[in-house]
Amino acid sequence: EKVVREGFREKRAHLAALAAAGRLKHSLADYDERLTAEIGMIQQMEFSSYFLIVWDLIKYARDHSIPVGPGRGSVVGSLVAYSLQITDIDPLQYELFFERFLNPERNTPPDIDMDFCMNRRSEVIDYVAEKYGRDSVCQIITCGTMAARGVIRDVGRTLSIPYADVDRIARLIPAELNATIDKALAQEPRLKEEMKSPPIAQLIEIGKRLEGLSRHSSTHAAGVVIAPKPLVELVPLQKTNKEEITTQYSMKDLYTIGLLKMDFLALTTLTVIDSTVKRIREEKDIALDLSAIPLTDPKVFALFAEAKTNGI
Repeated sequence: EKVVREGFREKRAHLAALAAAGRLKHSLADYDERLTAEIGMIQQMEFSSYFLIVWDLIKYARDHSIPVGPGRGSVVGSLVAYSLQITDIDPLQYELFFERFLNPERNTPPDIDMDFCMNRRSEVIDYVAEKYGRDSVCQIITCGTMAARGVIRDVGRTLSIPYADVDRIARLIPAELNATIDKALAQEPRLKEEMKSPPIAQLIEIGKRLEGLSRHSSTHAAGVVIAPKPLVELVPLQKTNKEEITTQYSMKDLYTIGLLKMDFLALTTLTVIDSTVKRIREEKDIALDLSAIPLTDPKVFALFAEAKTNGI
């Protein structure tokens, strides 16, 4: 509560200036009421430490000039997150709901996606490892599963069926996300016709049995787990082919046993923006403050109206 109140005190002067200019949608009393309610809910649900961990990581990044995103997803509905500079978006000004992010009926930890500059994300992960102990922090496994088309190709190769035949069968299965062999058989008469050939029937029957099983493992793009004691005492670990250590439990299983998963996303956009600001400073001697750029600049909308949106 102390950290949140101190953070909000810094925002208050800016809000008061907006109110004086008639540009604040809600009164300062509304802000105080919302802040108290949010703090109460976070404390009631025992997520104070989670917020403090995220606040500390973001603070480290900002203190070391590592570009951080303005916040994304439902967390931007939190005035506490805005006060802690976890997000840069005022939820009351945009009529965003805290309950969409956190409410008493939600039994999983709140999920705050943290965006960092692609080139410097590793520095934040190193900071976490140093702070909480390298043996208590590691990345998370993710398993690629055998989808309908892929499993047909894998089984066909194993059964030494000619590539042209396997490719023909695989192409009869829709390329959509949730396609299954059973759905394809129901929708595609040619697939049933192909099954009159014993090798193809065997291919499809084995494919149906293997469909959905894990095929290979890799490292989750963003997930990092932080544990209260050495991870080797809590979960099985493994080395990847890049010599990185990951959990052998996937994200959902880590949630189930009560471990804390954080998302550290590497965002190229932040890297590009950071490079742009540096070049403007070096070449034009203009120091841009990104947080002060107005969202109502007519020139921006003129660009959009001309469909000049490449790279935006």
